[in-house]
Amino acid sequence: MNRKTADVLKKVRMVCVDVDGVLTDGGIIIASDGSELKRFDVKDGTGISLGHYGGLEFSIISGRYSKVIDIRAKELKIRTVYQGAVEKISAYEDLKKKTGFKDGEICYIGDEIIDLPVFEKCAFSAAPSDAVPEVKKAADYVCKKPGGKGCVREVIDIILKASGRWEKAVSGYLRYEKPSA
Repeated sequence: MNRKTADVLKKVRMVCVDVDGVLTDGGIIIASDGSELKRFDVKDGTGISLGHYGGLEFSIISGRYSKVIDIRAKELKIRTVYQGAVEKISAYEDLKKKTGFKDGEICYIGDEIIDLPVFEKCAFSAAPSDAVPEVKKAADYVCKKPGGKGCVREVIDIILKASGRWEKAVSGYLRYEKPSA
């Protein structure tokens, strides 16, 4: 990692993620009764927990709506969730107004062309290894891991380590202390 990237990551205070193709592998299972299932990776959940202990906040901007997203967000203590946000830049601008975070403090993880407008505004953009080519080309960082298989954890670890918050995050997580938020 170069010095410029490390300086940017030190300022990141919020990580905003897409769901389908980032927190999940992009597969959607719809049962005959119309209910929807999604598979989430525990490593990403642990990464988000570590991030909370390291002083990071999290948000979700998803182009689709799913009750499953609300459930997972609640489990992970993600308070700001936008669903059905086809125009993600509008949700991103609203997120900044609601939270007070500036572009220079936000990392965004996305995998599809719908995410590109947010990539242009945020401080640091990341894409899973299986993101579409246009997104990988535009990303500041392309993960080694694919969507739904630990890519979110990978980015969180990089942020915590680059910003010197890794030890605090691990220590708090292992002691089950209440995260500072």
